[in-house]
Amino acid sequence: MTVIDTKTTRTVLPEQALPRWHRAVLKVGSNLLAADGGGLTPRYAETLAGFIAASHAEGREVVLVSSGAVAAGRALLRQHVNGSDGLAARQALAALGQAPMIALWQSLVARPVAQVLLTHDDLRNRRRYLNARATLRELLPLGVLPVINENDTVSVDELKLGDNDNLAAIVAALVDADLLLIASDVDALYSADPRRDPAATPIAHVAALTPEIVAMAGDSGSAAGTGGMRTKLEAAAKAAAAGIPTAFFNGREATTVQALQRGQLRGTLIAAASTRLQARKYWLRHAPASPGRIRVDAGAAKALGGGRVSLLPGGVLGADGEFHRGDLIEIADVAGTVIARGLSQYGAAEVRRVAGRHSREIGDVLGYSYGDEVVHRDDLVTMNRPVVPGQEINA
Repeated sequence: MTVIDTKTTRTVLPEQALPRWHRAVLKVGSNLLAADGGGLTPRYAETLAGFIAASHAEGREVVLVSSGAVAAGRALLRQHVNGSDGLAARQALAALGQAPMIALWQSLVARPVAQVLLTHDDLRNRRRYLNARATLRELLPLGVLPVINENDTVSVDELKLGDNDNLAAIVAALVDADLLLIASDVDALYSADPRRDPAATPIAHVAALTPEIVAMAGDSGSAAGTGGMRTKLEAAAKAAAAGIPTAFFNGREATTVQALQRGQLRGTLIAAASTRLQARKYWLRHAPASPGRIRVDAGAAKALGGGRVSLLPGGVLGADGEFHRGDLIEIADVAGTVIARGLSQYGAAEVRRVAGRHSREIGDVLGYSYGDEVVHRDDLVTMNRPVVPGQEINA
């Protein structure tokens, strides 16, 4: 249960078990990075970096979505930007502040740090979505810490929103994360704004984001941050729809961050509607497909029927119709029966050219390569395995 710390009159949250996870997206807000006198400070980031290191030591993968670039840029050019908070000025500050923000994380993490700048448009466009996904798939097995931020220098709409919470949720779906962690200067979701209502109580677990729960959210509470609890709940809703639970916690509390290393959360856990695999496979099965399709031989059809394999060019007989890289297409056997659906890594014309070839020949045939797979197993669902919400699947 929730108890009260009588010395500080601050609510002390109970610990609860985090969901099991192998890959997580950790979003760190500006309030945890901005120094009181301007610029960035490692004061709270150091403890969060310790959590990342401990996770890596256990064989887990972490993708970091970090704010702080504008705050860092403002400190570097303080004398030039006083009183100026227009869009162009903020874009310039973001461009200037990216380097010190990345440098901060690199100074705290022993392994290589890779900067990845994204816009929401990158993630809406299927071709660019797959490009970003492929890049992160290459980075994570190498033991690299990807540090992702919005490309505020050019993304007008995103800069107006100033919302890395929602970006983190989109990235969580992009990388097939098991968990979304949102660190801020707030302990948890409260029944009311604790800054204004002393009777507000924290909510440790939310089974579903109802309108009543969303109504509890407040606005941003500091000059450094641009997102409030409402954007965090919006992010949690996006993650839940993708089958990913979300945890809110106070990144300023060292004991809270250290508890994460033990698999314990002192904060709010927003449950997912279904498992990540269920949500993705259900979407792949039921979303509208391109009119084109890929034909495969008997060997490939049998392998796909077994589940958890990718479609390689060697098993492809050809492609019918027209479709583009990133399109959702059907996969049919020699009899014309649809046996699977998935996101094609190549367009129809490209599939026809590499059909029957070995994966290593793709680059020679096309002059470039998007990967060894025509359809990656994470982007594929077989039709002989039922996928319905609420049921465990092995496909």
